Amino acid sequence: MGAPAAPVPGTPDRHDPAQAAIAAGLDPARMPRHVGVIMDGNGRWAERQGRERIDGHRRGVEAVRTVVTESVRLAIPRVTLYAFSSENWSRPRREVDFLMLLLADFLRSEEPTLHANRVRLEAIGRLDRLPAEVQYELDRVRAATAHYDRNILSLALSYGGRDELVDACRRIASQVAAGELAAAAIDAATIQANLYTPEAADLDVVIRTAGELRLSNFLPWQAVYAEYVVTEVLWPDFGVTAYHDCLRDFQGRERRFGGL
Repeated sequence: MGAPAAPVPGTPDRHDPAQAAIAAGLDPARMPRHVGVIMDGNGRWAERQGRERIDGHRRGVEAVRTVVTESVRLAIPRVTLYAFSSENWSRPRREVDFLMLLLADFLRSEEPTLHANRVRLEAIGRLDRLPAEVQYELDRVRAATAHYDRNILSLALSYGGRDELVDACRRIASQVAAGELAAAAIDAATIQANLYTPEAADLDVVIRTAGELRLSNFLPWQAVYAEYVVTEVLWPDFGVTAYHDCLRDFQGRERRFGGL
């Protein structure tokens, strides 16, 4: 069965999510609550097209829009996109500068799409490292969409999984030093409560494009029981059909969470 066309960007899609899932060959009762995506292959896409790497990044924005709008159609509550890792700061200055400009432009240009689909924007990472313009746009759009509670797009920016755990440990240590918490009382729930988004459900599935098999420091705490789905599709080419294929792969897994 062919996958349905993606909704027109910026236009709310009035539909039954269960029917949308069935039309895509998916079981509406087994949709993930939290999807993580490691977006890879922008540079390779550009090379294959005989273009500069920055053209691949620019084209990748369309794939972001596709995943966000299709997740709303399928009633997937939270999507976390690995947009810029802590390691990405080591890339050539020209590429990093372009990515920051692209991010600021994305936040401005995609705000209407977020409103039209009633999506709340969140961000995780060491955001203070981002340029002032990006921080301004990020704060502005987060505030403007804060009242939406059904669908969440979380951007991992200047993010590293180890950084998140270090920051959580620092907050916990401060609580112990202040006498607010006993060291013996620290448990998994304590760590969860001190993550960047403590209320977020664990990842159900991590999708990685471009055939790469690494986790790359992406949400290690939240991904402990996630299913990993790898596709050879490069991120700029990742459309509705590829997304549905990955979700069908996820639904074909037997999730035992350590049991029999």
